[in-house]
Amino acid sequence: MTAFFIGDVALDEYYTADRWPGRADKGMVRELPAEIGGSIANAAVVHAALGGDTQFISLLNDSPLSRRLIDDLGQNGVAADHMLTDPAVAESRNLIFLVDGEHVVLTVEMGEQPMWLPPATLAALRQPGFLYTTLYRVRRLHAETDGGVLKQADLVADLRRYDRRAIFDLDVGGCASEDLPYLKGAAVVIFNQVGFRAAFGHDDISRIADWIRDHEIGWVVRTLAADGAEAHDGETRLEATGYPVDVVDVTGAGDTFGGALTWCLSEGQSFAEALDFSIAAASRSVTIHGPRGGKASAPDILAWRAQRRGP
Repeated sequence: MTAFFIGDVALDEYYTADRWPGRADKGMVRELPAEIGGSIANAAVVHAALGGDTQFISLLNDSPLSRRLIDDLGQNGVAADHMLTDPAVAESRNLIFLVDGEHVVLTVEMGEQPMWLPPATLAALRQPGFLYTTLYRVRRLHAETDGGVLKQADLVADLRRYDRRAIFDLDVGGCASEDLPYLKGAAVVIFNQVGFRAAFGHDDISRIADWIRDHEIGWVVRTLAADGAEAHDGETRLEATGYPVDVVDVTGAGDTFGGALTWCLSEGQSFAEALDFSIAAASRSVTIHGPRGGKASAPDILAWRAQRRGP
């Protein structure tokens, strides 16, 4: 089954600093080589490296940079047959500052233009498989059908009827009440610690069991950085511990987790198995500089995990 990833691909411009300046302050930064990244594109590259059949959709302009981004996806095994183009869209860039083992990401605003899916793209999405995306992107999705225009939450619901199962990466943003029509029936909703607290006002995943059942969500995942991750399906809580590593760059760790989880579930693994494997993949990724540090084959991740666990 083909997994679709709908989201961002961008040129990541890296800088390091000894501290993050405050308001009305000044600071010095050191420039590092730029790399191609983008959160959802990173997840797609991880999925493809593991052997997944991977399609990526974004809305880009028609500049040399955009063509470079698309070519890079292809070189990483990610197809872009359904890429959308709008000449008015800004260049896709992220400014990433590495400070004290953490990162601050500033993204160039690219607007809220609708993403119109042509008939061939809608037909491809109306096939069984996973859809990995963000709320920012699905709010913009539109498609012309024989019955009229399908858009936003109604479009996501339509795809679900064709067994296209959504995995939402909510990262630090969390969600609000107006987002619930999009999340209803999702296979997986992923928060990090910041996003989970923003959404629910606490850190206890067991307290949202009713919320999970009420919105017919398969699993909610709360990633815990170095401590691993936990998941809940409304009845059962799972936990996977992290791995002690020397952190080089945390950029892309959450993307690695999401791409690996999507691949594991596509392979029919149990959620417990998928959670454990994805934590190993994400832990390994932070030992490597760059947004694509999580790119690896399944045997490489399994060998890395076995080495860290010991006998």
